[in-house]
Amino acid sequence: MLFLASSWEQIIFTFIKKFWTKKSDATHAQKDEVNISVSPNEMEQKPRHNQRSKSAHIHDARQYGIYPDKIHKHALQIVDKLQANGFEAYIVGGCLRDILQNKKPKDFDVATNARPEQIRHIFQRQCRLVGKRFRLAHIMFGRDFIEVATFRADHQPKHNDNQSRQSASGMLLRDNVYGNMSQDAARRDFTVNSFYYDPNKHKLYDFFNGLEDLRNGKLRLIGNPEIRYQEDPVRMLRAIRFMAKLDMFLDSPSETPIRRLAHLLQDIPPARLYDESLKLLQSGHGVKSYRLMRKYGLFEQLFPSLMPFFTERGDNDTQHMIERALSSTDERIADNLAINPAFLFATFFWYPLREKVEILKNEGGLNNHDAYNLASNDILDTFCKRLAAPRRHTSVIRDIWILQLQLMKRQGKAPTRTFEHPKFRAAYDLLAMRAEIEGGESIELATWWYEYQQSNESQRTQLLQRQQRSKGKAHSGEKKPFRRRRHSQRRKSATNKPNKQVN
Repeated sequence: MLFLASSWEQIIFTFIKKFWTKKSDATHAQKDEVNISVSPNEMEQKPRHNQRSKSAHIHDARQYGIYPDKIHKHALQIVDKLQANGFEAYIVGGCLRDILQNKKPKDFDVATNARPEQIRHIFQRQCRLVGKRFRLAHIMFGRDFIEVATFRADHQPKHNDNQSRQSASGMLLRDNVYGNMSQDAARRDFTVNSFYYDPNKHKLYDFFNGLEDLRNGKLRLIGNPEIRYQEDPVRMLRAIRFMAKLDMFLDSPSETPIRRLAHLLQDIPPARLYDESLKLLQSGHGVKSYRLMRKYGLFEQLFPSLMPFFTERGDNDTQHMIERALSSTDERIADNLAINPAFLFATFFWYPLREKVEILKNEGGLNNHDAYNLASNDILDTFCKRLAAPRRHTSVIRDIWILQLQLMKRQGKAPTRTFEHPKFRAAYDLLAMRAEIEGGESIELATWWYEYQQSNESQRTQLLQRQQRSKGKAHSGEKKPFRRRRHSQRRKSATNKPNKQVN
């Protein structure tokens, strides 16, 4: 009987154990389905961001016009492969925002709970791991790649320096603390960028009411704006870019700290600031981005050396040139024409360069060519200390500036050499903008070069002859200075010389 009782107790115990194990597995599976599982330790930790979402609003993506055929095939392949290997994977970020606004996305990103090393193990040689501050995987497709990021989580004191590190001002120097999808959503910058899409289940996850903000045209930071700007000051520039690009307004809590914290941009590496400046000024909304940066005190953080040339009324040549150049860039982007950042920055610093040249000529006694070379070095060195422009761009900037001198030479073979220079067209465009701002001789010079470009060989010869005659008339109209004739002793002719007598 004791044996039977013991056996029955064992059977009942085994049954109860199996029952609770199945129930527990089902519960975990359900939590994984909506990706809001939280460990006991995480529940005890106080969230740093005051807008942390506990659950996502899950929508049928098809009701919002999001279908797999609107996602790049390479991004879909990555999601499929990660999910086939047992990981979560979603299309994330700005591409979903663009689709929701009926725009064509340019970039497609993927987020997953797979660690970078696990991603590399799955994709093998197709995968490249990049970045120390923010470890990412680039999945290569020829020359193109799709960026794959592992879910991030909040930073805690227990994390080591390889995972989490902050500067004294609060800027994140390492951001490699991994978490789940809800934690990752809280680490994103704006509510309209915190969407997650599963193309296989047609589910759209919205953790922070981003759909509502998108409908209302509101740009809102996730969490405490001051802390988020301190963690990454570039978020202030991103706010400007999204306001200009998406035609949205920044809500008051996100807007208030910007001017006060603008100086934090000085801690950002110059190479990263240069890339961000291109995104702002060459996005097709350059004029609006420039004016917003001026409004919030951010432009002077990127271009401090231009500030001495600015006035409060904005009525000087430098400010007129910047607005004209940005307007031209916006027009070219709208017309799907090529743009070059070197040209844009050559226009920005043209009048500061001219002033520097005059100082070197007057105080240093240098000729025009040497003064231009020395001034170019000085201007570009100062510029690159804040925005690290690559050499391939600074060399083009120099060419555009030096060609302004060559455009003034319109005699002999000089026009042909200038016209055949690879950067002639960019130099001429700068001349045309100068003509709009300066008037006078610049208009005549720009008009002459316009005719030269439109002419054939014989017409160009006539242009040169006409230019030579007009220059000759200008010289003939000038009063020649009086020159005193030098009286030299005339050489006596050989016939007047006395013959030597031969003894």
